[in-house]
Amino acid sequence: MSQQAVIDQGNFYTAGVVEFWREDEWRNNLDAYVEIINSENASATDIIIFPEATLNNIDSASFVPQPEQEVNPCLMDPEFKIYAEFLVQLSCAARNVSKYIVINLSERQLCSDTPEDTRPCAPSGYNIFNTNVVFNRNGTVISRYRKINLWGEPRNTTWIPESVSFETDFNVTFGHIICFDIMLFKPGHELILEKGIRNFVFPSKWFAQLPFLTAVQVQSGWAYANNVNLLAAGASSPEIGSSGTGVYHGGDGTIISTMQVGEGQRHINVAQVPKFEENSNRIHAKSVKNQLEATQRSVSSQEFQMKRDNLELYETISLDTLMDQVNGTSVNQKVCHGRICCQFELEWRLIGQESSDNRYNYRLAAYDGWRSRTSGNRNYVRNCAIFACIGPNLADCGKLVDDLQPRVAFNRLIIEAIYPKSRELLLMPNSVLDNLLPLEPNQFEWSLEELENENELQLRFALAKSLDTQNLLTFAIYGNFYDDECTFGTGTPEKDLECGFKPKDDGAASLRFSNFILLTLSLALAILFK
Repeated sequence: MSQQAVIDQGNFYTAGVVEFWREDEWRNNLDAYVEIINSENASATDIIIFPEATLNNIDSASFVPQPEQEVNPCLMDPEFKIYAEFLVQLSCAARNVSKYIVINLSERQLCSDTPEDTRPCAPSGYNIFNTNVVFNRNGTVISRYRKINLWGEPRNTTWIPESVSFETDFNVTFGHIICFDIMLFKPGHELILEKGIRNFVFPSKWFAQLPFLTAVQVQSGWAYANNVNLLAAGASSPEIGSSGTGVYHGGDGTIISTMQVGEGQRHINVAQVPKFEENSNRIHAKSVKNQLEATQRSVSSQEFQMKRDNLELYETISLDTLMDQVNGTSVNQKVCHGRICCQFELEWRLIGQESSDNRYNYRLAAYDGWRSRTSGNRNYVRNCAIFACIGPNLADCGKLVDDLQPRVAFNRLIIEAIYPKSRELLLMPNSVLDNLLPLEPNQFEWSLEELENENELQLRFALAKSLDTQNLLTFAIYGNFYDDECTFGTGTPEKDLECGFKPKDDGAASLRFSNFILLTLSLALAILFK
């Protein structure tokens, strides 16, 4: 499934993001990489991004030069004595077509090269990293980023976590994030707040999870909430739930995106990406049509292997139950869990006369807690959501609907909630349809307001007034509090003061760190009034 927007002519660069199905043999992957780089479809691009973990593996891990050394592997190591053949050949490919090329690979480094790292070394004597490498137009390695937020990967992390960016000759600076990095504060969100980075490369091998974490759903929400350009390249293995490639222009939404179903593919998606310019008129992408076409086919579980969130932790109420309690086709309902209370306002029309056994319906839900109970890279979320369920029980939610038809179509859907302020916080619109693509900004309303004399934020997420939808799987406010440190009200009053919060009764009640809050509000206002 895919969608694409048209770009107004103006100040932009041209990017190619590759959806790529990997073979076990790295030589076959290398040949396919080079073929894509040299293809006619790629000819207009300034920069091409390949996905995570689709080139090589640990057994073929390569050394990678330090960017400060300005090494050109194509010119300096033509016989592959230092660097792996694929690294040299891709350096040559970048040089031959005069483009920036971003790849992701398994990198090796001698443990002895970092004596400051006192952690035990593997018997091989090497650290193995999940690494992004950037070649410039003449094939020189200009940037290297080693992933810091690993997810079940037999890889190492650097002694000091990295936040890396690189500059280009088309006057755009890019930050690096890889796959699960997008769910944590560092490095991506930190680069936005501390360095003002507005463009990101994002190689990923994502494992889709309903109801909140399918790939394009997350990519579009993250780019929208941060008001940044995101260039996302996805590994293509629908049989294990991996797909999701796209280019997103902040509050304007998707420029191009695809979720591959059935068999994996190898394809470059090319888009003109508007630049963010200071002190100049902003260039807008024309977002996709304000229609949810009936011809957009629902994706089945036979075509895409979907994981499921642990929804049993959520407080929920069935829409079927609410429909039985009301006379008419609307309801107002509050659902609370922990510190978060979600207010839902729904209006619907019934579809067809068949029994509800042949149709899917929804649950209203709230959750305040850790997204994962395992140790390691966890993130704390406060979510308000309505999601599809293929049966009457909570265990029936968070699944693809296959051949079932919806019981209702929504013509009004509003979620409102009050969120505590936090030092590290990202509030995102989160939605996905049964074709595994999200709603676009012209299909919803999103507003964020700082409450007067409070240490809280009021949020409203609603379907656009003109929209009528019957193929919705998820509609949610996704509140990512990362490690939940310095969140107002979660500790003692003394802890709140230490984190920079004023007492609620002092007439000011604002968070003194405020660089983050001011940026969040300014981005929301820019999106709202653009």
